[in-house]
This record gives sequence, structure tokens and C-alpha cells, in this order.
Amino acid sequence: MLKDLIIFSTFVKLLLFPTYRSTDFEVHRNWLAITHSLPISKWYYEDRSEWTLDYPPFFAWFEWILSQFAPLADKEMLRVDNLNYTSDATIYFQRATVILSELVLFYALKKYLTTNNMKNKNLLNILAASIFLNPGILIVDHIHFQYNGFLYGIFLLSLAYAKEGNDLMCGIMFAVLLNFKHIFLYLAPAYFVYLLRHYCFQETSIQGTKKFSLLHFFFLGVSVIIIFLLSFGPFIIMGQLGQVLSRLFPFKRGLCHAYWAPNFWALYSAMDRVLIVFAKRLGWTLNESAIGSITRGLVGDVNFALLPQVKANHTFILTLIFQMASLVKLWKRPSYKNFLVSLILNGYSSFLFGWHVHEKAILLVMIPFSLISADNIALFRSYMILAVSGLYSLFPLLFKLTESTIKIVICLLWFILTFMGILSNLNYKRNNIKKYSRSNESKLSYLIKIIENIYMYGFIILQFFTGIVHQIIYKDGKYPFLPLLSTSIYCAFGVIYSWIRLSVIYFLGKDDENQEVNS
Repeated sequence: MLKDLIIFSTFVKLLLFPTYRSTDFEVHRNWLAITHSLPISKWYYEDRSEWTLDYPPFFAWFEWILSQFAPLADKEMLRVDNLNYTSDATIYFQRATVILSELVLFYALKKYLTTNNMKNKNLLNILAASIFLNPGILIVDHIHFQYNGFLYGIFLLSLAYAKEGNDLMCGIMFAVLLNFKHIFLYLAPAYFVYLLRHYCFQETSIQGTKKFSLLHFFFLGVSVIIIFLLSFGPFIIMGQLGQVLSRLFPFKRGLCHAYWAPNFWALYSAMDRVLIVFAKRLGWTLNESAIGSITRGLVGDVNFALLPQVKANHTFILTLIFQMASLVKLWKRPSYKNFLVSLILNGYSSFLFGWHVHEKAILLVMIPFSLISADNIALFRSYMILAVSGLYSLFPLLFKLTESTIKIVICLLWFILTFMGILSNLNYKRNNIKKYSRSNESKLSYLIKIIENIYMYGFIILQFFTGIVHQIIYKDGKYPFLPLLSTSIYCAFGVIYSWIRLSVIYFLGKDDENQEVNS
């Protein structure tokens, strides 16, 4: 099955070669040129292009490795001054490197399958296929252009090691991942608590007690330090650590990206817009610069007209507060299942309350959530709402008419195959244990399901409005921001609701890893 999966997925990805490319394509071409043509001492200083190198050193070396093969396709792509260069050979080469790099994801999924003790192998294959063919990865990597599949492969390798009980390798792989892309720092608190509690505290002869293992702590600490020294060591020696860090953490950017990611700050910003309308009618004096900033986050600080101003440290504190809640339970009961759910909730917190969050970061939640989406019907419904709202929020990345059909068809096929595959297996399980019935379902639970279904069907109306109705009503180009605004806000409700739903399951559910929840 896995062999068929990689053949089919490669065929699909090859068909996407001629599709739209974002500026990220030029970003990575420029990084190929920088790492190939310049000495390492200039990598994080080069600024002839606005797309400067702003990923950690391991990713820079990854680009360097790719650049060694680039001359076989077109050596002109490796000129630093050859900005916005896009020959056919360059396009084919860069697209192909994304496909090849995803072999890491394929290997990680294969390893994860071997460590999973789930008896239903058919369901395991469905979950693996749902991740490998996730529309988010197809849209962001194989059309928009990035290397997320490769990175999530490393992430899943880390989880596979944790699943099989190899905590040391789990920590090492996560340290490697951080040095490829620092956005995964948002998940570091869950890793820290789990590895400290599960690996550094060992069972004693007295039942129910654990003793801190200085040896395990030493092994883990030294391993992580070595990884970071391999990555940042050359820049520390050259006295460039500050320059590298300034590239990795550019806090001069605004709170929200130009297109608001579907998170808490999207609703916060929208509320500020609504209050402006009422304030104008009441004749209040308003901040004119804030009134004019309908889309924010390109550069500089964000200004709100009526709501309190938000700074980077505010978002950091909020994120940490919401992350801490899940970490307390993880510390008390450091099971793999609690670790995985805590990771997901950490991802949620960073996405919902983080600073300058990109819509693509929803994959940080969606990919690990896929692994538990078939555990029970409650988790499945939470995942379903997240998947639909999260994937739809990526639609604005492909704004050209030619890609509209592609993104809709890809997502619909994935929804049907994944959701029906998981649901059919869950229904089989439910019918066999005869535990679930409509009579046992509370009226409140039934009402919640109706509301959830109405919300899901609402995406049909949203697509109809953003794709057709808006263009008909506002032919003169008036209110061009409405499609993006409505998409961001509507999807934000779904993402936030799925977060609340999972939190309730995590904090109120049983700790048994094979629990079934009727909700």
C-alpha cells in the first residue's frame, strides 16, 4: 500500500509543476544562490534580495546540498545577482527537490506505522495516506512552494521514536528539527516536560515512585548541546551569532500578516473594525493611522483604533499561559498519548495567540492531530472541524482562477476519502462494542452536532461568496479585502472551536490511551 502511495503521490505532484508559484519560489532560489556562491561568513549578511536567509543553519546547509546538484539543471539559478530568475529548468529542478525531500516524510510514516500497536492496519494506512497527501502540504509545498513535507518528516520521526520508547532519539531528532526551522520552538515546552519527566525520571523499586536520573539528564543535555553547536558553532566562532538570531526573530513585523491567519488576533482585529464603525457614528475621535490599516503585518507595528494595543511580549505571555495548562497534566501523567495531545495544544496556542502568525502554520496543529484523529469519535469530530477550517484558510494562497478548481478538487477528494475512511472504521468499532446509541446521547450533545454540521456546510456559502458573489456585487473593485476578511474570520471560529473541543476532551477525559468517548 505504501509503495502505491508514493507512486500515486509523485504522479499528482508532477502534474502540479506548471501551476502558480509564490514569491517563496524566488526565496529558495536565492538561498540556493547564497549558499552556493558565497562563503559561510556572508550567508546571513547577504541582502541584495529582499528575500534574505532567515532559517536556521541546518536548513542553510540543506540548501547548500541542493545547490551542488543545481548546475546539472541550470547554473544561472545560482547567481546571487540573478534575481527573480525562473527558467523552465530551474522550475523543474526546484519542484523536483521538494518531491525528493518528502522521502523523509514517507520514511517517517513507515516507521511510525511499525511502532503503532493499533490492530486495524487498514486504518493506519488511511492515516498515513491522509498525512502524505494532506492538501495543506500539496498546496503550500507543491504549488505555493516550500519544504514543509521534509520538515514534518523529521518531526514525525521524533514522534515515532517517542512512540517506541526511545526518548533520547526523540530529543535528538527534535533538536535537529529546531535547527532546520525554528517555528517548531512553539512545541518545545511539551518536549521539555515530556522528556524530563519520562526520560530523566526513572521508576524505582518502590511502586509509584520515580527517581531523577542524572545520567539520563546528562545524555539528553549533551546530545542537544552537540546538535546546536554543530548548527550555530561556526557562526559563534565568527562572532555572527547576533546577526543570525536577528534574521531568525524579526520582531519588527506586525502582529498580523497581510492576510490575517484564522486565529484570535483575526477576531480581535475584526472587532476593532466593527467598533470603528460605531465610533464614527457616535462622533468619537479615532486614531487615523489605525483606521487606514485594513490589512496589517507587512512592516512596522500594528495600531488599533479602539481596542488596547498588542505588543510581541503580550502574545508571548498569552501563548505561554495557554501552553502551561496542558503541560501540568503532562507532568503528572507523562504518557505518549498525553505528550501528543499536549503537543497539539501547544501548537494551537502558538497559532491562536502568537506574533505575526502565517496561515500556513496551521499545519503545526493539523499534522500531529492526524495521528489521533481516529482514536475515537470525539477526537475525529474535533479534527474534522480543524481540517476543514484550516485547509480552507489556505485557499487565499492560490488566488488565481486557474488554481481555484485544483484546490477545491484536491480538498474535496481528501475530505471524502479521509473522513469516510476514518468514520467507517469508527462506526465498525462502535457497532461491535455496542456502547454508543442515539438513546445514550444527550440532547445537548445532539444540538452541538447540529451546530457543528451547520458550520461545516457554511463553507459552501463562503466559497460561493468569495469566488462568485463578491465579484458580481462589487464589479467596481470596492471592498477588495472582504473575501480575505470573511475567510479569515469564518475559519478562525472553526479553529478556535476545535481547540476548545480538544481541550475539553484532554482535561475532562480519562487518561487511558485506548479510551472511547461518545461526543
